[in-house]
This record gives sequence, C-alpha cells and structure tokens, in this order.
Amino acid sequence: MRIIVGLGNPGEKYSHTRHNVGFDVIDILSQKLNIPVKKLKCRATIGEGILGGEKIVLIKPQTFMNLSGLTVSDALSWYKAEPKDMLLIVDDIDLPFGQVRLRSKGGPGTHNGLRHIVQCTGTGDFPRVRVGVGAPPPEWDLADWVLSKYADEAARKIAFDAYMLAADAALCWAEHGIDLAMNRYNKRHAE
Repeated sequence: MRIIVGLGNPGEKYSHTRHNVGFDVIDILSQKLNIPVKKLKCRATIGEGILGGEKIVLIKPQTFMNLSGLTVSDALSWYKAEPKDMLLIVDDIDLPFGQVRLRSKGGPGTHNGLRHIVQCTGTGDFPRVRVGVGAPPPEWDLADWVLSKYADEAARKIAFDAYMLAADAALCWAEHGIDLAMNRYNKRHAE
C-alpha cells in the first residue's frame, strides 16, 4: 500500500497558487497513472489504483491546509497504513524556487499543514517531497505570498518543471522506496 497526499487548499480561489503545489502534483500523478481523484472519503478527494501490483492511493485533503492532519490521520486509519507508507507533497518557502527535495522524515519547519499533520499523527516519521516556492520578497506578507499565483509565463514554466520532477520522484518512491528516490532526485540539484 502506498498513499500519496498532496497538500493544498480546496476551491478555485486557491487553484495553482504556491501553497497548492501538492494538489497540482496529485493532478499530474492522476493523469500519469490514469487514476481519477474524485471519490469523497476521509475529508478528501481520493483516487485508488494499482502501481507495480500494489495499491496506490492519491489524496487531496479538502480540510484546508492548516487542518491537513485531519485527512491524513483519517486516511492512515481507513487504509490501516503506517506513516512510512505515506508520502506528502508540500510547498516549501525555505527551498529556492523550482528546487525539489525528498526527506525520509523530519519536523514541520515553518509549514502549518505539516505542523498539523505531526500534531494529529504524533510523528514526523513520514517521507515527503518538498517543492521550493522561494521565500517571499521583503515587501510581501508570507500568507499573501503562498496564496498567490505565479506572475508570468517564465515562472509558471519553472513551477511546472518542478511539479513534473516531484511527480516522478513520488512515483520512484512508490515503486522503489525513499532511499532510492532521495538518491536519484536529490542529486539532480547538487550537480
């Protein structure tokens, strides 16, 4: 069993904002795997399918970012899964724009969605794909920054490339585990 949770906020108002990286990557995975993400379960829209002979579940929480832990704890319980069987896809203001990094576990950092997940599950021992959206410029409020859309075509291209890379990294994790995925995808930015 593999569960991939893309964090974001529901509603058209938040569509394709920096904070909705997780939703956009889940949409890419949905297309790549031909798994519609439309079922309502665990306070989320969910798609279920098979990858490499194993069940895979794609999840977009509908609780809003700061309450993401409700969906994650519901899903872990419903699917009788361990946190290590779940991969989170999140935006990260501490990573340069367009950079993708995988971690096997860790704390929530400055991310309120991750903070709520750690609070609800009692652990940070779950793998995650972090997609850099960059820090806000000095004149920007943090909330306004993460809830804003990319300003121009060049920025949208960088974001799309990062989302595609994050989707590939998530598939690598699902098929081969976190160690190989980190080895394969974290190196790309060190070269």
